[in-house]
Amino acid sequence: MKITQDTKISEVLKINPNAVSILMSFGMGCLGCPSAQMETLGQAAAVHGIDVNVLLEKLNQ
Repeated sequence: MKITQDTKISEVLKINPNAVSILMSFGMGCLGCPSAQMETLGQAAAVHGIDVNVLLEKLNQ
């Protein structure tokens, strides 16, 4: 399954077993917070000032 900017953070963590370390390396440290369950990857990237395309490339490798 391909991760997109519309994929919820909670789903990203299920799809890619390395997602936690990848997201943390981009400065997204609050993966366990309640908003992470409902927030999309695109929304989280925007909040953290991260280029979502670069993040998607890493997550989908």
